[in-house]
Amino acid sequence: MYHTIVALVEDKPGVLNRVASLFRRRTFNIESLTVGHTEQPGISRMTIVVDSDDLSIERLTAYLYKLVNVIQVEDLTSLPRVTRDLAMIKVSATAENRTHIMQTVDVFRARIVDVTNSSFIIEITGDEEKIEGFVEVLRPLGIIEMVRTGAVAMARGTNPLYMNGNGHLAESAVRV
Repeated sequence: MYHTIVALVEDKPGVLNRVASLFRRRTFNIESLTVGHTEQPGISRMTIVVDSDDLSIERLTAYLYKLVNVIQVEDLTSLPRVTRDLAMIKVSATAENRTHIMQTVDVFRARIVDVTNSSFIIEITGDEEKIEGFVEVLRPLGIIEMVRTGAVAMARGTNPLYMNGNGHLAESAVRV
């Protein structure tokens, strides 16, 4: 079963390496890993998708908490959440298939972000199934290159993870 783990970490050099090394040492295969800044200066958010059972994920969460720069960890798998992935796909564009590509882009609610005489770069955002479906439709047209960000996820509702009522990290969550 795929689990979506979110970790708030200090934005310091080496943190990503320590987290990835923990997964490697415990023989977890990371399916997707994204890292980005949060609304809090000095805090980054990691979204990690891993294929494992519930017991192993509980152990992994405990190991993550032992890392010095990890502030909070949450398994969003069983929570209502919104998950998105971004892909940019460069596809061959000929005089014969340009209209078909543009119609396909509209159907999938994607965007053409670059046009040349011989190619389009298309941006699409959505869940993994949507992006996989889009890629399968484009494949016969000639995909030249593709890049994907990996999943990012956020729990639904008004309560942010690990925050106090003022919208800041709770003091108990910040390690000094």
